[in-house]
Amino acid sequence: MLIASDRVLASVCESVIGAAYLAWGFERVGPAVAAAFEDQVGRALASPVDFKSDLQERLARRAEIVTYRIDVEEGPPHERRFVAVAEVAGQEIGRGEGSTKKSAEQEAALRALDRMEEAI
Repeated sequence: MLIASDRVLASVCESVIGAAYLAWGFERVGPAVAAAFEDQVGRALASPVDFKSDLQERLARRAEIVTYRIDVEEGPPHERRFVAVAEVAGQEIGRGEGSTKKSAEQEAALRALDRMEEAI
């Protein structure tokens, strides 16, 4: 079976872990999952993924530039909600939500990367 992308493989892995959790419970499954992904978690903590940079680099190869705008800003100061839109040449390529502008932009960039991945 050919795995089309890392995202598909991640989804399959998540499903298998979820099924194991439902079948055997957290006490049995948790330690095994933690041990299996120990290296990846360590690397992720040491080098966090920056979806905005990844998107910018990908688009730069195609001579395109991404811009971000905040589409929605609502809620009281202690419970803000932002919706950011990633755009290329005025066209929306990703939309994300977060409790900060930065997290909303990161989510928008991730959604744009997902769309680009699906188009391949």
